[in-house]
Parts: sequence; structure tokens; C-alpha cells
Amino acid sequence: MANQKRLLSFLILLTLRMAMAKDVISVGVILDLNSSVGRIAERCMSMALSDFYQENHNYNTRLALLTRDSGDDVVSAASAAMDLMKNEEVQAIMGPQTSAQANFIIQLGEKAQIPIISFSATSPSLSPAQNPFFIRTAQDDSAQVKAISAIVEAYGWREIIPIYADTEYGNGLIPYLLDAFQNIDVRVPYRSVIPPSSNVTEISKELNKLKEKYHTRIFIVHMDAALGSKLFVLANNTGMMKEGYAWIFTAGLSALVDPMPSKVRDSMQGVLGLQPHIPTSKKLKDFKRRLKRNLTSSKPISKHTGVNLFGLWAYDTVWALAMAVEKAGIVHSRFFKQNSSQSNVDLAALGISETLRKAIQDTEFRGLSGNFHLVKGQLEPSAFEIINIVGRSERIIGFWTRKRGLSQELEDSTGEVAGSISKVDKLLKQPIWPGGTTDQPTKLRIGVPVKQGFAEFLKVEWLNPRTNESNISGFSYDVFHAVLGALPFPLPYEFIPFMNENRTSKGSYDELLYQIKLQKYDAVVGDTTIVANRSTYIDFTLPYSESGVSMVVLVKDNEKKNFWIFLKPLSLDLWLATFATFIFTGLVIWALEHRINNEFRGPPGQQLATIFWFSFSTLVFANREKVVNNWSKFVMIIWIFVVLILTQSYTASLTSMLTVQRLQPAFIDVEEIKKNGYFVGYQKDSFVKGLLTKQLNFDESKLKAYITPEEYNDALSKGSSNGGVAVIFDEIPFIKLFIAKYCSRYTMVGPTYRTGGFGFAFPQGSSLLPYISRAILNVTEDKDKFGGIEEKYFSTTPCEDQSATISSQSLGLYSFGGLFIITVVASTSSLLVCLFKFLRSHWPTLNASNTDESSFWSKLLEMVKHFDRPQRSPLASTPGIHPPSINITHSNAI
Repeated sequence: MANQKRLLSFLILLTLRMAMAKDVISVGVILDLNSSVGRIAERCMSMALSDFYQENHNYNTRLALLTRDSGDDVVSAASAAMDLMKNEEVQAIMGPQTSAQANFIIQLGEKAQIPIISFSATSPSLSPAQNPFFIRTAQDDSAQVKAISAIVEAYGWREIIPIYADTEYGNGLIPYLLDAFQNIDVRVPYRSVIPPSSNVTEISKELNKLKEKYHTRIFIVHMDAALGSKLFVLANNTGMMKEGYAWIFTAGLSALVDPMPSKVRDSMQGVLGLQPHIPTSKKLKDFKRRLKRNLTSSKPISKHTGVNLFGLWAYDTVWALAMAVEKAGIVHSRFFKQNSSQSNVDLAALGISETLRKAIQDTEFRGLSGNFHLVKGQLEPSAFEIINIVGRSERIIGFWTRKRGLSQELEDSTGEVAGSISKVDKLLKQPIWPGGTTDQPTKLRIGVPVKQGFAEFLKVEWLNPRTNESNISGFSYDVFHAVLGALPFPLPYEFIPFMNENRTSKGSYDELLYQIKLQKYDAVVGDTTIVANRSTYIDFTLPYSESGVSMVVLVKDNEKKNFWIFLKPLSLDLWLATFATFIFTGLVIWALEHRINNEFRGPPGQQLATIFWFSFSTLVFANREKVVNNWSKFVMIIWIFVVLILTQSYTASLTSMLTVQRLQPAFIDVEEIKKNGYFVGYQKDSFVKGLLTKQLNFDESKLKAYITPEEYNDALSKGSSNGGVAVIFDEIPFIKLFIAKYCSRYTMVGPTYRTGGFGFAFPQGSSLLPYISRAILNVTEDKDKFGGIEEKYFSTTPCEDQSATISSQSLGLYSFGGLFIITVVASTSSLLVCLFKFLRSHWPTLNASNTDESSFWSKLLEMVKHFDRPQRSPLASTPGIHPPSINITHSNAI
């Protein structure tokens, strides 16, 4: 190696001497000669210098490259830079290879005002705008951010985890990536930072953490070749390079894929990467051929026979600097001032090369890597290639440009801009993903319950008895499909029945949902109910069905067999109030008619019978007694109206009991069921069992599990005492479906215990939740779409509302309170008015016929005797005129 360097230096000096009058400009080069990037860059720079002056032999200037080895150390790189500036009096420094080295050397260059030109320090944290003497002849890493976000958006990925090196280069890109992902609503649940000094055990531990703790299986890798190679080999060993995973690596690593060992490439099968597009040209092909021959002839680096992007940028950088030196017209002179200080690092004594800096920034030409054109101190971004590692080659599946976005071809003959994120197959060619599959790695593994009953909600049918190929159908399935259609991005999936080897249910719904927590499934679709205890380990979408748990019971028809059914239309308090009002009204009519109407006179027994007879005869309008007092007639008008309403209401209620409203539930009280020790049914594998035992405190020995509606019918028909159950508790959608089949025999009664309804389940914190929930709202609010799904499965319901078949309660007093108040007030008022008139006309006579010593009771007794004396009606004394009366001669039976 030392002999080769001496030989190379001799050749350079020989060339310079042959140039005779040519001005020699010293340029420092700092590289890590132990790295593949450094070694290739050194050869490319040497070939660039030879090629340039062979083509431009008439130039008056010649570059002299003074190379120093940084040893991949920031301090060594800074020391080399100081040596080049102070002792070699270089007018520019090329190649601080890493971003950390460049960050330090940039500060030295700014103080010395010497251009620092880097073709490999791509971290966005190094900004030429903030450091005028820093020139980047490479693309800024942030230029690829939009291309990465376009890929993520096109495939509909909602979560991604960046894995990057804890270095200046690794950390510099992450803020730009996070901002880009936030703009497209992509969640970053975790950032994996790996120190460059990490050993195999530490990296494996971090990978296992990503695999076990996070559901995300999409990763983006941003690190150098040494750390990246180690990472992919360990990821493959950990089982993270199989089907279901997706990996993207950034341009910095893709530039170094070609010289990677075969073991590393085998571990990267199916990985996607980005790399700047390098236009093919005859000059580039010739250069690669010559470089390969050059490298092959050198045994120490014979294993690195391919050129990388950094080598091409290094080649073009030498050409640009040689052009700039000639353009600036720098002559061979003492460029640096003499160091007046005794210090060897007196930066104040260093010279200025402003002209050279501006000349480099203004240089433009067609280089090996494409157009060399600096914008704001760094290379203008070009198009990006999206590559797919397949076998020993990198397959280009598409391109990204700022104007057109993603496309399968770099140039589109139609001139259309690709922008549809829902048709990724038109934007990119089909990649081969890890595991050798063409299916997207984000395909959701959706668990579905395997059940025998209530197939209208979800049904699993086996298409091939020899395989597990199945067909899923049902209300929940169709709703999920409609929701997927309402999403703004594609969401591939596969249904996985939750079953045993014999294709029966593997467990309860709680056990099925817990598989999401165990990362066996990415989601669960089915008639899964949103309840509080489940939400402790999974998240639910918004519900797509009604909620609640109630009970279904057998209805009984025993009203016609009731011996006392004629009493049931009216409640006891209404019967008592009616009887009391009858007596009261009879007394009032008797009091008003007693003195003037002979039909209300006679022996006490006869008068008492008249009171009862007259009141109750009005019930059927059979009374024949005439009333002559006008106030009696007023009372009778009110009373007949009351009697009419009571009789009509009684007739309607009794008719209803005997005909239409004849059914009533066998049980309506939960406490009665528990008190009598009746057996209770529920749907097998449902959460309802927990509700019965924990919330309603049923004895578990009294619970029976059933599967199908037919089993429900059989158990309820037998009853609790004959091997069946008294009631069945279930969710309202299932109860409605059951009643739809057996509507004439069962009804839903009792309180409703609220639940969240049916929803789809996802891992906690899933980024898909807000999208799925919004899509559910769109579907359920679309009456045509959602109504069509409901009609497809539940349109065969032959029953009307079950509440119409339940026998009503007896009529109560409160419903007729107003009528009784009216008749009592009317009767009392009439009686008081007549009594007042009687006292006013007879009180003076009574006072005159009694002495002052007469007691009050004797006066009262005298007044009663006077009241009992008959009084002739004024109308009775007129010939031919008879007293008016109310005489109802017809009668109606109830």
C-alpha cells in the first residue's frame, strides 16, 4: 500500500513537471481509507484528475490532491484538516466523509475562509445556507423525504417505525421524516435509535423489542453500510424478514448495496430502497469498466469491484473544482500569509479564497452522475429510483420526481401527473416483498368467530373439505366491506377463522379478542360487542348496530280462562270510586226530589231502595223515575255523561282482553326469576354470561348456554321445570332475529342493560381506528347502502311490533279523575243551592214556632220534619200541565 502511494505521488509530480509552466493548486482530501466509500472515492478522484486534464490539457492550472486518512475519527479528521490548512496551504478541502467530521471541519473552514467540499456528508443538519464556506456536491438527505412519504401513502400504510443510527447522519433526517408522515396522517409509534457501537446482542434485543411490543411491521432504515449490514442480517435471524413485513432503506444505504457481501444481500430480499437516478451514458459505462479493471488489479481492494453513488459524486467534484480553479484564475503564489504567531494553529493568519468558492458554486456541466448544478450551495435534487432487492440485482419498480410524483416510468408519454393513491399498481410495478410474496405486507390478519347459530350476522362456510379455504358472509361481513370501500386508501386483508383442528370455535369472544393483544390478529370482524372490560386490552371502532341486553320470555294466553275476567277492565280503586259516586249521586237526587216528587217518597226502606235503584239503573239507562227539580236535571246530565264514558271504556277494555290483547309475558321481573330459582339461558361464548353472574348476581349453576335460535325455542317451550329455562338473556339484535322467527310465542321484556353495540376491534392505539370509525359513520348514515344490507339479512321478519300483542293493564282511577271531580262538584253545588233556598224560606217560620229556650237540636229536628213534609210542585197546580221530568225508558246491556 505504501509503495503504491509513493508510486502515485511520483506519477503526479512527474505530470506536474511535464506541465512546465502550469500553476499547481494544492487541494486537501480527507477520507476514511479503511472504508469502501473512502477507497472507491480515492480511486475515482484520481481517475477524475487524470481524465480531466487529459481532456483539458490546455488549462493553465493543475490540481494537486493531498490525501489524509481520517481513520473514521472526528478528531483525526480535524487534525488532518488543520495540517492541510496550516502546513500544506491548501486552497480547498474535499471529502470530510461523514457528517460528524464535516460538521467539525466546516467550523475550521469558515474561520479560515477555505471552501469545504463534501460529496458524502448528506445530513440535512449541515446547511450550506448557514455555512457559506460549506459546499455539498451531493444531494441533501431531506430531498428523498417526499419520495418516501409518497411510497408510504400509496401503499396505505398507517404506521411506520424508523430505525436509524445515533449519529449526525442518522439523526439529521428524522425530523423531516416525522413532519412528512404527520402530513399524510401516518403514525410513528416508536423510533428505534441504534448507536453505531452497538454489538450483535444489543441490536438483536432492540429488534426483538420491535417484534414483540409493537404491531407495526413497516420499517424505514437510515444508517450507514456497516451498521445497516449488521441490522439486516440480525433482522433476518429474528424472523422479521418474512412474509408480513416491509422494509425501506434510504438513499445513503442504497448507494452501498452493490458492494455488500452476499450474506447481507440474502438477508435483504424483498426490501425496497431509494436511490438518486443516474442517467446512463457511454461515458459512464466506460468509466465503470475502467474502474473495475483498476480495482481488480489491486489486490487489497479487489473484493470491491463496483462503483457507488458517492464515488461518482467524488469524480464529478474533482471535475467541478478543476473547472472552478481555472475559472477563478488563481496563480501560484503564497496563498497563505506567514504565520506571525508562534502557535501552529493560528487561524487568524490563514488566507481567503472567496473567489474560488463562488467559482465552484457557479460551475455547471454534465457529469457522470448527471447534471452538476449547485443550488444554494448543494447539488440540485434529481429523480429517485424505487428499487426492490430481488436475488443478486436491484429491480427498479418505479420513479419519483417533484413534478410527477410516483410513476412506473421516468418519462410519461401522456404527460399525466400520477396522483391516485388508491391505485398503487398503476404507480409502481409489483414488488416482491419479504418472504417471496407479491401480497402487500400490510395485509390485515382479521380474526372471525366460528359459530353455528345466528348465521345472518356471520357465517363461515368451508369451500374445500381438504383445506381451510373458507367463504365468509353475513351482516357484519357486508358492513365491513362497505366500510373498506369508504376508506381513502387501500386496505388489503385476509380472514382467519378462530377455530380448532375440527373447525369448531376455539373459544369465547373474549378469547378471540384477546388474540389481538397477543398479536395473533390485527383486527377482529364479527358480531363483537363493545363492553368496558374488553376495552382494557383492545380498541373498538364506533358501533355499527344498536346496543343493549334484554330478556326474551314465553308469552301466555290465559285471559279467557280467568273466572273473574269481567272485573279486570277496571282497577280496584276505580271500582270503589265508581261505586261511591253512584251512592253519592243517588243521595243527591233523592234530596233534591224528596219534597216535590212522590216517586222519591214512601217508607224509609222504599226510599233507601229508590236511592240505590235510581243510581245503578242509570248504568244501563233503565231508570223510570221522573225528576222534576231543575237542579236534579242538571246533576243527571253530568252523571249520564260520566256513566256513558265509564260503560264505553269498560266495554272496550273487556273486548280487548277477550280478543286482540290477550297475550302477556310469563315473567317480567328479574328478581322474581332469581327468587324462584328458575333456570336462565344465554348465547354460548357471549359476554352475557359475565353480565348475569357479576352484574345481576345469578347463580352460575342456574345458567344454561345455547347456540341456535332453534335451541332457544326448545328451551323456552319446555320451561324451567321441564329441563328448559324461564327466560333467555341476549343482545337486542339477536333477540329481534329470534322473535322474527317465533313472534307469536315470545316477546322481549324487562329492563335493557346498555352496551356499546357491535363494533370492529383493533389493537390499542391503532392508527386505522379514526379512518374506520369515520367510514362506519358514512356507511350507516347512507340509508340506501346500509338499508340494503339490513334488508338483505333481516327483511323476512313477518311480525309487527310485539308491544301490540301484550295485554294492557286495567284502567285506573287516575285516567277518570277529572270526570269524578266534575260530577261530585256538580252534585254538591246543586245540593247546596237547594239547601240554601230551603233554609232561607223556612228558617223564619221555624224561629217563630219555637221559643228562645229551644235547643239547636230541637230546631234541627223540627227542620228535618219540615223537610220530610211533601210540597206540591208549582207546575202540578196548573190544569193540563204536568211537571217536566227525565224519563229514560230504554235500556242497553253492557
